[in-house]
Amino acid sequence: MNKIVVIGGGWSGIAAAVAGRNAGAQVTLLEKTDMLLGLGNVGGIMRNNGRYTAAEENIAMGAGELFGLTDRLSRHVNVDFPGHAHASLYDVIKMEPAVRRLLKEKGIEVLTIARAVDVILEEGKKALKGLKLADGRTVEGDVFVECTGSTGPMGNCLAYGNGCSMCVLRCPAFGPRVSLTQKAGINDIMGRRADGSFGAFSGSGKLAKESLSEEIQKQLNETGVAIIELPSALVAPEKLNLKVCQQYALEEFADNIILLDTGHAKIMTPFFPLEKLRRVPGFEDARYIDPYAGGKGNSIRYLSVTERDNTMHVCGLENMMCGGEKSGLFVGHTEAISTGTLAGHNAARWLKGMRPLTLPAQTAIGDLIAYANESLHREDGLYTRYTFAGADFFKRMKERGLYTVDSAEVQRRIKKYDLNGIYAEKLI
Repeated sequence: MNKIVVIGGGWSGIAAAVAGRNAGAQVTLLEKTDMLLGLGNVGGIMRNNGRYTAAEENIAMGAGELFGLTDRLSRHVNVDFPGHAHASLYDVIKMEPAVRRLLKEKGIEVLTIARAVDVILEEGKKALKGLKLADGRTVEGDVFVECTGSTGPMGNCLAYGNGCSMCVLRCPAFGPRVSLTQKAGINDIMGRRADGSFGAFSGSGKLAKESLSEEIQKQLNETGVAIIELPSALVAPEKLNLKVCQQYALEEFADNIILLDTGHAKIMTPFFPLEKLRRVPGFEDARYIDPYAGGKGNSIRYLSVTERDNTMHVCGLENMMCGGEKSGLFVGHTEAISTGTLAGHNAARWLKGMRPLTLPAQTAIGDLIAYANESLHREDGLYTRYTFAGADFFKRMKERGLYTVDSAEVQRRIKKYDLNGIYAEKLI
């Protein structure tokens, strides 16, 4: 059958599906909601800091289609904001339909409102035969890629956050996320915050841009970024420790409201009480559009990471790969695309009986995958987040000479390790 089944239609699942299809496999993508992209519908930041390097590595290795979309649909490019340089901000309103069209053009079967709730194991083996869906259907395959993320269900946001924040994942409407690796008998790993509690708040929300003052709207439309100083009484530096996005845990993000234009106004804070927000000049009519309860909280992430090796193969299961937040304490779309692409490509290699691809640590992507995996098995590693865009790993990139915005240099690096165009090769 040569069939790959990808579970989860966020950036990592989409990347896995595209990579598997490009390698020649039949691919079915399952998404529990009625929209693809998941948190990518409210994200929008690409190419900032080391993500530029990682994007160019993916492109050089033949996985450029998704980056082509995010580049084409960017509202602003080369945007600088505190701690971040040369960012691109894609239009979150236009991106999901464009991704859906790409998958259709490639012949990938996409099933939405298709929530996988259990696994069907091969008798006497630690291998999957198929999946059970919430509506009673079953989906069979030869190899599976879990990209279900680590956010939700509602009980987790209640236990480790401030309750359901009514985010874009819409658990009340479409049902809770289910960890399929755990259903198969593999224990999940839970990330921790600085105070030892589990999980972390998503790092930003969305305001309706038209609910802001004309001056702020103009600044966002023209430059992509607006920085508004907070009155001292509204500064809350303790919120920096709550964020999943440690690359934004800078004083500037506590002392100011930092907005980015991704079609909506992306507010770079895990939550901000609406009553206080409306006391800031220019925000008198402000309104949250994601999460709707962004004044009291945000979604909780990093509660369902599985053990895997550096080929993205799930430890303990013969025919399952993983990507995105399911595969580590990763932050960001570029990180999701990078891990998902490797997982989908190696799923195709598994079908063909080929040795799986391990990206060398002399590449930014290979180093991120290996370093995050190694760190996850240390107690302090559970408190760390891994991203090309900042915090410890971006510092590591610079120290190891991996960070560059020179595309030609990246191409030489990829060619040196005989990886040029490898993701574009048809294997099946």
